[in-house]
Amino acid sequence: MRKKLLNHEALLAVRHKPWLKIRPPPPASSPVIRVSNNIVHLGRPKEGPKPVQLLSLPPFPGHPLPGRKSASAVRVTAISWLKYYFQDAPPPAIQKHFNKAQVQIECLNASGLPGSCERQTVAMRKIRPSDVMEVGARVYVPVSVAESKISKRFDIIPSGTLNPNADEIAYLRRLVKYKDSALLVLNKPPKFPVKGIVQVHNSLDALAAAALSYDYAEGPKLVHRFDRESSGLLIMGRTEGSISHLQWLFSNKMKSLSRGWNHACDATYQRYWALVIGSPKQEEGLINAPLKKVLLNDGKTEKVILAHNSGLEASQEAITKYRVLGPMINGCSWIELCPQTSCKHQLRVHCAEALGTPIVGDYCYGWFVHSKWKQMPRVDFEPTTGEAYKMKRTKGLDVHKGSVLAKVPLLHLHCREMVLPNIAKFVELHKQQYHANHEHDSEPDLLRFVAQMPSHMKISWNLMSSYLV
Repeated sequence: MRKKLLNHEALLAVRHKPWLKIRPPPPASSPVIRVSNNIVHLGRPKEGPKPVQLLSLPPFPGHPLPGRKSASAVRVTAISWLKYYFQDAPPPAIQKHFNKAQVQIECLNASGLPGSCERQTVAMRKIRPSDVMEVGARVYVPVSVAESKISKRFDIIPSGTLNPNADEIAYLRRLVKYKDSALLVLNKPPKFPVKGIVQVHNSLDALAAAALSYDYAEGPKLVHRFDRESSGLLIMGRTEGSISHLQWLFSNKMKSLSRGWNHACDATYQRYWALVIGSPKQEEGLINAPLKKVLLNDGKTEKVILAHNSGLEASQEAITKYRVLGPMINGCSWIELCPQTSCKHQLRVHCAEALGTPIVGDYCYGWFVHSKWKQMPRVDFEPTTGEAYKMKRTKGLDVHKGSVLAKVPLLHLHCREMVLPNIAKFVELHKQQYHANHEHDSEPDLLRFVAQMPSHMKISWNLMSSYLV
């Protein structure tokens, strides 16, 4: 009876005071996700200034930078270091970030070393372009410094023929980044087979004999392995002497041909950029996990897995250095991989099984994670206000072309940077090792190459760098 009386009094109060209305609860602070026609739309973005996604550069080395004309690394300015690392970025774009005071450097502690690599907030200060870099200093710059224009025309892999026409030869020669008397350096596109088998006729080694021989009697030869789905820098030897030197280099056999050759081999490295699902627990580290090959149930297909150190099974040593480039955005992170050994599918297995973060588009070693992964949503308009969501979408280009927005993304693994000995110089020096000849002393001992990412990775980079979290 008392409960009914209270309800009656509350109803009379509302009638006499119409401004007292029952209001709905305030909306949730987290973004609301709605799904319609298999397209995910995000809710209202967070209010206030948007955080700038920062990209971490590797610590500044104390030795001379490979590929620079100056042999001294004593006075390297901040803008020179950024232009060196982002060799494929236009210099005005780098200068613009300095003008806006967006380039920062990590403050060193009392011991002269940066803070721990654990995930924590580090103290940073702004840096001027004329400031001289110190050994071990780490620079942070917005990820927009690496944004690049995307061609509206996707290159087409040549047809399966051993006699390519003029257009196909021109396409293959556009891939060549560097050419000398000893080697060729190519920027291989994804899904371009490197080594031909019975079912593959348009492989790079078969087409190179017809399209990349230039004025040589024979075409260049492959000297190291490269996955079909991967992209980036690929080395091919042009002569017997250069092929033998490159095979020594990539087989990790340090032949004592000369002191200069050994020093150049010690300075050799490869750096890959990859987009992984998730983020490693540590910002950087070393993976030392041996690998072995297993045969699947069909009796034909081979797969690489981590080997257990039992001593009873054949395994191959595999070591990889890794470093997280930036924060995790929509469940994905950009990382930098530096392999210390050359094993089949080494980077893909280490990312998927050792780190637990498979590479986007790697369905061989990350199928289970891909089946549970919620891809980056397509953002067109903010559903509550109707305003266009501020994302730098590429105009005139299908953004689903293998990027993180595609239903089936391509493999996001790219060999971006490579430093190797000047093979042409050392081949001539080793031929004339018993003769006093200083003709090649002025030539550099090391060569450095940087290759742009393929179109699908450029799209993913541009989308994630402008993603408002």
